[in-house]
Amino acid sequence: MRAKRSKQYRKLMQQYSQSFAFHPPYQILLDAAIIQLAHHQKLKLGDLLKGTLHGEIKPMITQCCIRHLYTAETDGSERGRREKEEWIETAKQAERRRCGHHELVEPLSAMECLVGTVDPKGSGGNRNRYVVATQDLEIRQALRKVVGCPLVYINRSVMILEPMATKSVRVREGEERSKLKAGLISRRPASAGAKRKRENDEGEDEGGEGGKGEGVEDGAEVPERVKLMQAAEEEAGVNEPAVKKRKVKGPKGPNPMSVKKAKPNATSNPKTEVKANMKAKRDGEGSKSVGRQVEDERSVIRKAAKSDPHAGEKAVDPEVAAVDGGGEAGVECGKKRKRKRKGNKEGGEGGGEVATEAVGKV
Repeated sequence: MRAKRSKQYRKLMQQYSQSFAFHPPYQILLDAAIIQLAHHQKLKLGDLLKGTLHGEIKPMITQCCIRHLYTAETDGSERGRREKEEWIETAKQAERRRCGHHELVEPLSAMECLVGTVDPKGSGGNRNRYVVATQDLEIRQALRKVVGCPLVYINRSVMILEPMATKSVRVREGEERSKLKAGLISRRPASAGAKRKRENDEGEDEGGEGGKGEGVEDGAEVPERVKLMQAAEEEAGVNEPAVKKRKVKGPKGPNPMSVKKAKPNATSNPKTEVKANMKAKRDGEGSKSVGRQVEDERSVIRKAAKSDPHAGEKAVDPEVAAVDGGGEAGVECGKKRKRKRKGNKEGGEGGGEVATEAVGKV
């Protein structure tokens, strides 16, 4: 059997299992014609059926069909007699299925016997889940009207499993839709204040007086108490679902590592700005340190004035001294600096003499 056909047959038998509860070992009803054809083409009927149905099998034959093999006509030769014996031996290996027609003098036709065995009450269903293997086209056409009945036949030494009949497909699709609908209903949350109606074995509602239960039927009028409760919950915001903020997806910005850096403005020079900031900071620290020294000296003078009243007159304010110091001391300091610079420029002994004179004056 080819892989594609084998895959199709496996899938088809899975559908029969899911929708019509087929399971191995599969019960296979054989007729006389398919046994004769398999023996004529030297085919192993059991192995072919196992491979086609993809599972264990339980071959069965009705009493009418085996009687057809006993009454089959041959050419009267020894070969024909041996073939007939082999047909009967193959049929005996299968389980005998009682069709209820053994009391008749003449057996019924294969179509009447098989249709009556598969669907004895004419309800259009395969209650015993039979798989019918027959070579008769009329029998297959009649059994296609029976829901959930797989049909097998041989075509040129190849075992063929017919596709599911149209009636069976409709029934299967209807069951699938009902299962889906039932699943959706069971997942649906119960409305506030309303319960599902329950019924007992007699079809009456449970609890309550006058056949009225606690539940509320679909389409029934909602009591005033339930309406008030729902209104109170809506006002309190109980029934309002939490709104989740959805992330807005838009165009993303460029990669910052691959973007060219922005150029500075032509009017502003970063180097000059940095230098100006540093200079202002230094000037602020210098003025702050000088003011701090002046305050320290004034505090020292105040402490000395408390201990010695004349110490304040002797002490000189450093700021005043700095203002009044434009006299001789300032001039001498200026001269000393000039002489030092001159001596440094001239070098040698002149510079040394100027240095000694400045030390003597001090």
